[in-house]
Amino acid sequence: MGGDGTGPEVAAEGVKVLKAVAKLEAIQLELQDFDYGGDRYLRTGEILPEGAVEKLGEFDAILLGAIGHPQVAPGILERGLLLNLRFVFDQYINLRPVKLYPGVETPLRDKGPDDIDFVVVRENTEDMYAGIGGFLKKGTPDEVATQTAVYTRKGCERCIRWAFDYTRKRNKKKRLTLVAKTNVLTYGHDLWWRTFQEVAKEYPDIQTDYNHVDACCMWMVKNPEFYDVIVTTNMFGDIITDLAGILQGGMGVAAGGNINPEPGIPSMFEPMGGSAPKYTGKGVINPIATISATAMLLEHSGYANAGERVMKAIQIVTGTKMKSQAAGKMGYSTSEVGDLVVDNL
Repeated sequence: MGGDGTGPEVAAEGVKVLKAVAKLEAIQLELQDFDYGGDRYLRTGEILPEGAVEKLGEFDAILLGAIGHPQVAPGILERGLLLNLRFVFDQYINLRPVKLYPGVETPLRDKGPDDIDFVVVRENTEDMYAGIGGFLKKGTPDEVATQTAVYTRKGCERCIRWAFDYTRKRNKKKRLTLVAKTNVLTYGHDLWWRTFQEVAKEYPDIQTDYNHVDACCMWMVKNPEFYDVIVTTNMFGDIITDLAGILQGGMGVAAGGNINPEPGIPSMFEPMGGSAPKYTGKGVINPIATISATAMLLEHSGYANAGERVMKAIQIVTGTKMKSQAAGKMGYSTSEVGDLVVDNL
């Protein structure tokens, strides 16, 4: 799903690399394009047409370019497409690798690729995103608005357990840090804290730690090398992964996955940057994040070697070819960056 703005341009480069590595690794690949996004919504009034969810559910994985259209009010496409698919496919893990590639600039002084290499595991279907709330006397001086965060034991535990398993599989520092705000959010985040402590007993080989979210934002900037894997709530994860994206060189580099670990249910992979409508059609937008999302898609789909092959090619290109990760300053066009990654597979 290319989506809006520059989304189709970066998605095309992700598909280009996917096709190339599939040929090299003898992976059977079947692709289908869907035009879901702002233009279709403006044309038909539909975000996802009848039968769309069922059709998407037939696939192993979804690659998304970007969602966001200047002629569509904020929130309509995000709720109707992104959040809708997360909920309907129960993609309860948002996986955000935070890795500084060679040759990519970070705003952190004296920090390099060895220092910025951690992962955020964000719960993806509960918290404020459950959409529980409403208005009373809207538009009057007495207006009241409520927005209720929802946390379930099941939701906390399955995310935390997945994070422990991932930390063990990642096999680096083997340290899992819970990020929450237990000193203020004394109900929902107490549930997260207690669940984390109970599940931790089953993973004696994993070192555990805890940060309040405000402390995490400080330490992530001061000492990013401390972190291995972070597990956190939906809202806090949304915020700290944007901070993390800047540490790794910007949203043109950052990729993520919305994952349901159960077999037979599609997960969705995407770049973290927006649709950047001002760059649409100019061929200057950075596709590296989308190509990184393709590597994540391959690994999740059981093709770890192919995913690693893409990651190595990306790092050759960022480390030896590209002048910058900023749009229009890469030294190459969008499609030329895709070609460079293919050439280095």
